[in-house]
Amino acid sequence: MPDSVLSLPQRLSYAVGHFLNDLCASMWFTYLLVFYHSVLGFKNSFAGVLLLVGQIADGVCTPLIGYESDRTPGCGSYGKRKTWHLVGTVSVLLSFPFIFNQCIGCDQSTPQWAGLVYFIPFIIIFQFGWAATQISHLSLIPELVSSEHDKVELTAYRYAFTVVANITVYAVAFILLHFQSGEDPSAVDDLGPEDIPVFRNLSLIVLAIGAVFSLAFHLGTRETKAKRSEDEEDGEGERQPLLTRNAPFFQLQWQHWLREPSFYQVALLYMCTRLIVNLSQTYISMYLINSLLLPKKYIATIPLVMYVSGFVSSFIMKPLSKRIGKCMTYFVGLVLILVFSYWVLLATDMSDAVYGAAVLLGAGSATILVMSLSMTADLIADQTQSGAFVYGAMSFTDKVANGLGVIIIQGLHPCHTQACCPACVWYYHEVMVIVTGGVGVVAALSLCSILIWPIKIMRLSAEQQVNGSDFDQADGLSVMPGLMSSDGEDSDTSSSTEVIN
Repeated sequence: MPDSVLSLPQRLSYAVGHFLNDLCASMWFTYLLVFYHSVLGFKNSFAGVLLLVGQIADGVCTPLIGYESDRTPGCGSYGKRKTWHLVGTVSVLLSFPFIFNQCIGCDQSTPQWAGLVYFIPFIIIFQFGWAATQISHLSLIPELVSSEHDKVELTAYRYAFTVVANITVYAVAFILLHFQSGEDPSAVDDLGPEDIPVFRNLSLIVLAIGAVFSLAFHLGTRETKAKRSEDEEDGEGERQPLLTRNAPFFQLQWQHWLREPSFYQVALLYMCTRLIVNLSQTYISMYLINSLLLPKKYIATIPLVMYVSGFVSSFIMKPLSKRIGKCMTYFVGLVLILVFSYWVLLATDMSDAVYGAAVLLGAGSATILVMSLSMTADLIADQTQSGAFVYGAMSFTDKVANGLGVIIIQGLHPCHTQACCPACVWYYHEVMVIVTGGVGVVAALSLCSILIWPIKIMRLSAEQQVNGSDFDQADGLSVMPGLMSSDGEDSDTSSSTEVIN
């Protein structure tokens, strides 16, 4: 590519590369507990164990795949990121159909532990493929573009298709549930074993759609190193340092990241963000059915409203982040999340007002997720040789935290049977308040730490003395721009990152 600015077809072809993952993740987080508990009749603890196994498998695979993705050259001239993306895509396509279906040869007399053993291998293979696709796709961002605003835009495009994927899943789910009630007038509003074909067909449809978009990604995306444009070079003017920026002074490897305080700042913020987004998505269906006592069609319509609002908000993130900075844009999204939590806390019977709450949750989740990913790209900057490890480590924290969160919530559940007892009406109400409001407060504290101590890569003074470096202190800091800067400041400093050991 001649410069860091991608054409619209190139941006779109990159953005659709995670579409299959997004489709499967939407089903995984929104319908896994509902399917195994309410449809297949698994106990709460067993359903939680399956989700925990998946999160742990993903958490373990993610940093390992990130490390291997940085280290291995890839398949011939195909590129190391795209090679891992292809491996992950094939793994997802082969394993996911078995997860949302009744185990082969099982019936009502089959013990639940046998079904547990049956599903675990498919879940592990799926999570390996999902992690390989996610890390390789994220790692392409700093390699395709160099400008900070271009990174935000590419991330926003990526998340826009994430929203489209979720909208697709919920729209197809609504159609399948609607056709089920039309064909069978005796169908009830509660979920049960008769809904197994609905979830099976839904999984097959999303896999077919995702495979087409994955093919478009591999045909339309070229894995090449991003070069800075002439405008970026000329715009630096007198601010250009004597140290060249064509390559980092010191290339950080995975062990160097572990000594950077900013690495842990961003990891905590990203973990909190994913806890809010994923746990709210996981338990929104249980909240609608068991706490608000709504018909099962709402498990499709309410998430659909959430992601439509998220899709709309994705288009204003770039201009908003240019004007007020990424931290303040994240804060705006966090305020929407906290307003949703307060609304749920006060409202015991929402009725149609649940759609308004869904708009707040959807727009807030989209905003904080895009901004947290953009901050991660800022942290990596020109250290793309170890970028996959950084994304893998960030993902590891969120996967383990989500898995532990789910198993704790499932373990504390007051009902231990398939049927929901009166105590679970308030239980899921409290869960939604805690996973949005409680975790939102922790995310706010993490954001404050970034405002007080901006994201930067610190110089290891002891090693510098040993190496006899002559650089002054100003050269020993790598401050990530765009967190609180204005548009002009961001454009002048977007590619001025220097990395010193």
